[in-house]
Amino acid sequence: MQFLEHILKSIGSRVLPSACIACQSVQSESICQSRLQTLETTSLKHYECCNQCGVPLKQNEVHDQQCTNCIVHSPLFDETHCLDRYDGILREALHQLKYQNRIAVAHGLAKARNHIQWMQMNRHSPAFILPVPLSNQKLLSRGFNQSWEIARKIRCHDGLQKLPYALRRHHRANDQAKKLPLARQDAVHGLFYIDSKFQERLMGKTIIVFDDVMTSGATLNEIARTLKSIEVLRVVNWVLLRTTRPV
Repeated sequence: MQFLEHILKSIGSRVLPSACIACQSVQSESICQSRLQTLETTSLKHYECCNQCGVPLKQNEVHDQQCTNCIVHSPLFDETHCLDRYDGILREALHQLKYQNRIAVAHGLAKARNHIQWMQMNRHSPAFILPVPLSNQKLLSRGFNQSWEIARKIRCHDGLQKLPYALRRHHRANDQAKKLPLARQDAVHGLFYIDSKFQERLMGKTIIVFDDVMTSGATLNEIARTLKSIEVLRVVNWVLLRTTRPV
């Protein structure tokens, strides 16, 4: 199957035109070298970010490598690694994936992530990657889970397994994106659960949770609470785009 996929991709790259997800220029790759170079220069890997939540640090926070909010209200996840700011060059592409159902964009987003961060492996030897899930109702409405469509194309080292169905989500009609941080925390409480078939496999392991966007961190914190309630050892967030604090 992989051999056939490589053949089709090779033929497609030579015959079918494509467009860069970031600049829309017509060329053979899903994201052009120019935008990859821009991302290489401007991505969050060049900034001092909070080890725990991934937000760029203020000057008075750099010494501790942790933001004030994480010191005062320590989240349950252990680390966060973000590719770029939400207001960066990939935001429009992510919107096309999520809200215009342009599922092919996921390949370009994953390629950008692989180009910048593919060697970034946690020192605690993570065992599994879990994408942040949608509820069954939302999945039927959208037709796909954008976090999984990106995560499934992320390059991983041998031994790191992707489990798209271990972490599950109850359905609630409220839109989290429009809520204030405290309201988000209340809204997501009890929202996630672990499929019983996977619980024993996850116990005692370091788990990576992949999400497309991190805003307040309430969703990822609730997922970490859910995972640690079944005795997961560590929870590390891999996030494509991170909202940042006002200057």
